[in-house]
Amino acid sequence: MTENFNKQRCFGNKDGQDLYAQYHDYEWGIPVHDDQKLFELLILEGAQAGLNWETILKKRAGYKEAFHNFDPQKVAAMGDNDLEALRHNPKIIRNRLKIYSARKNARVFLDIQQEFTSFDCYLWAFTDNKQIRNHWKTFKDVPTETTESLTLSKDLKKRGMNFVGPTIMYAYMQAVGLVHDHLVTCPCYKQL
Repeated sequence: MTENFNKQRCFGNKDGQDLYAQYHDYEWGIPVHDDQKLFELLILEGAQAGLNWETILKKRAGYKEAFHNFDPQKVAAMGDNDLEALRHNPKIIRNRLKIYSARKNARVFLDIQQEFTSFDCYLWAFTDNKQIRNHWKTFKDVPTETTESLTLSKDLKKRGMNFVGPTIMYAYMQAVGLVHDHLVTCPCYKQL
C-alpha cells in the first residue's frame, strides 16, 4: 500500500501493524455470506471480548488449528477433554469461558442453520438483507452498538449463545460487512 493510503486508513497505520492493516484493507466491512467464515468471525469476536482485535488477529492461525478450521460441526462435537486441553494452548486465548462458549455457540449455530437453511439467511435478515452504509468522519462518530446489534444480541442469547453482547455483535456486524463503517476519508470507503 502507498504511504498516502496508510495515512488515510481507518486503523492499522502504525509501524508493525501489517496484519491489522491487511485485515482492514481486505476483510473488514466486506459482506460475508459463507457460513463457515461467519462462524469463524463469530468465534473470534467472542474471543476478543475485553481484548484488542489485533491480539486476536495474531492468534487467528492458532484458533483455526484448535477449532478444526472453524467447522461448526466439528467444534460442536468437541468433548470436555478437548476443550480442557485448549486451556493450555498458548496459540489461543486460554480463558475457560471463551473456550467452552465456542462449542456452545457452534451447537446453536447448527440449530440456526437447520431452522433458516443457513446462518447467512438468519444473520442478514437483521439488516433487511442489505448492507448498512454509514458515512462517519471520525471514529468518535462510530457507535459501539445499534438497535440492530442489540436485537441480534438478544436473539442469539435467547437461543443460548454466549459472548454475543450488543457491542460484540456490532463489531461482528462490521467484520462481516452487515455494516460499512469505513470512514469517509478512507480509500476503502469508496471501494466498498
